[in-house]
Amino acid sequence: MPRIKVARKSTAIDMTAMCDVAFLLLTFFILTATARQPEPLPVDTPASTVKFKLPDIDIATLTVGQEKVFFGVPGQPIRIRTLELMSEKYQMTFTDEEKLRFSLMESFGVPIGNLKQIIMLKGDERNAAGLQPGIPTDSVGQRPSELHNWLLSARYATKELNNVDMRVSIKGDSREEYPSIKKILGILQEQNINKFSLITSLRADEK
Repeated sequence: MPRIKVARKSTAIDMTAMCDVAFLLLTFFILTATARQPEPLPVDTPASTVKFKLPDIDIATLTVGQEKVFFGVPGQPIRIRTLELMSEKYQMTFTDEEKLRFSLMESFGVPIGNLKQIIMLKGDERNAAGLQPGIPTDSVGQRPSELHNWLLSARYATKELNNVDMRVSIKGDSREEYPSIKKILGILQEQNINKFSLITSLRADEK
């Protein structure tokens, strides 16, 4: 008996639904992605093989390079409250607009007397090379340094708003001289901060 031949038909897959899903995912990632802000003080961090992810909140970062110190803390409410505490300490007044603009700054490095001028600049103007001389780290008589007060105010703000102890990280340039780092460590020890994180760049394990 002869075999019945089944007619072969080309298979066709409708990819419309898959394309829709792909474009929806792409749109979602584009809209939710956060653009990386340019650093006002770029540093070349030392290499390390240690892998440890720092938290995204409740941590202050001290960037040290070119004998300058920049300070930054994540979270708009924390930044605003920190600025309010500093304004009380130095008897300065900041408008609501200035507080809002300050809350959008990732980090800064100017004496508090010049902070208003930096706040009102645009991002690219604010990050111009040499514009920010760094936060003062030297004490004046019995008065602690401005960096000491920024750090202390941020700790108070974090405890007040989030009820946690703020952590501290240091992002130092690999070419920075030790006395600059030692001065930062001294400020931390004045506040009994003996535990902090060092930010490094990842390198391959040596074999």
